[in-house]
Amino acid sequence: MELAYIPSPSRGVLHLGPIPLRGYAFCIIIGVFVAVWLGNKRWVARGGRPGTVADIAVWAVPFGLVGGRLYHVITDYELYFSEGRDWVDAFKIWEGGLGIWGAIALGAVGAWIGCRRRGIPLPAWADALAPGIVFAQAIGRWGNWFNQELYGRETSLPWALHITSSTDGRVPGYYHPTFLYESLWCVGVGFLVIWADRRFKLGHGRAFALYVAAYCVGRGWIEYMRVDDAHHFLGLRLNDWTAMVVFVLAVVYIVLSARLRPGREEVVEPGAGPDGSGDGDGDAKGDGAGDGDDATGPEAVDLGKKADGGTSESSGGKAAGKSEESTGTSGSAKPDEGTADGAGAAPATKDEAGSAKKS
Repeated sequence: MELAYIPSPSRGVLHLGPIPLRGYAFCIIIGVFVAVWLGNKRWVARGGRPGTVADIAVWAVPFGLVGGRLYHVITDYELYFSEGRDWVDAFKIWEGGLGIWGAIALGAVGAWIGCRRRGIPLPAWADALAPGIVFAQAIGRWGNWFNQELYGRETSLPWALHITSSTDGRVPGYYHPTFLYESLWCVGVGFLVIWADRRFKLGHGRAFALYVAAYCVGRGWIEYMRVDDAHHFLGLRLNDWTAMVVFVLAVVYIVLSARLRPGREEVVEPGAGPDGSGDGDGDAKGDGAGDGDDATGPEAVDLGKKADGGTSESSGGKAAGKSEESTGTSGSAKPDEGTADGAGAAPATKDEAGSAKKS
C-alpha cells in the first residue's frame, strides 16, 4: 500500500454550461501571460518600449502553437493517420500534444516577422523573453498532469504519480512524474538565465541560447525516463537526439557570438527613451543625443554662439592691444585707425609710427 503519491485529477475538463474549461488549455494560456509579462519587464529594463513584447507575441504565439502541433503530429503521425484513427484529431490541440522544438522554431519565425515590422533586432527581443518562455514551459507541463500523460517508469517513491486512466493504452499504476521533473527543471533554467544575464551582461541572443542549451540538458535525461510510445534511433528516443543536436548548436552559437559580437546591445528599440517610455525623436535631435553634427536644438545654437564669441573676444583682445599701443597718451585715435586686420584702414606713415613709439 502506497503511503504517499501525487494524485491525478479525475478529469481534465470542467463544463461551464455548454463551455468546456480544459486544464491543459488553461496551463498554456497562463504560461503565455507569464512569458509576456516578464518579457515586457526585461525589455523595458533593456531600454525598449512597454507593449513591444506583447505586440510581437501576437505574431510569435500563433506561429509557435502551429509549429508545436506540427512537430507533434509529424513525429507521432500513427496516432492520427494509422488504421482505426481519425485524422481530424490532429486538430484537437486542447487534448494535448505540443512539441517544444516545433513551437520554438516556428515561433521564432513569427517573432522575426513582428520584430522586422517594428524595426528591432530579434536576438535582443529573444534575450528579454528567454526566462519568460521557460517559465511558461514550467506552467504548461502541468497540462500534462491534467491529461494524465507523459509520465515515466514505474516507481515506489513517495512522490510517484498515480495514473488512474486506462485510455489510449495506459496502465493504471504509480510512475515517475516526469512532467513535474521537467517543470522544476524549467524553473531552475529560468533563474539561471536571469542570474547569468545580470552577471555577464549577455546580449545578441546569448541569453536565449543559454536557455536552449540548459533546457536541452534536462530534457535529455527526463526524456530517457519516459515510457510513452516514441520513435527510436540507435536505441534513443527521437527527442533525445533532437536535444543533443540543439544543445550543440546553442553552445556553438554562444561561443561564436561572444567572439564576433561581445557585450550587449546599447540600443534595442530605435526611438525609445532611456527608460523605455516616451518618444525618442527629441533625443535624437540635439536634446541629449550627444552627436554634435546632428544637434540642431537651442543648446547647439548657444554652443555655436559661444564658440564664435570666443573667437571674436580673442581677436578683439589682440586688436585692443594694438590699438592701445597706437593711440598714444591722448587716446584720441579714430576707430578706423585701430582695426585688427587693417582692412579699409590707411597705412601709418613713418612719422606717425615714430611719434607713437616716442609717446
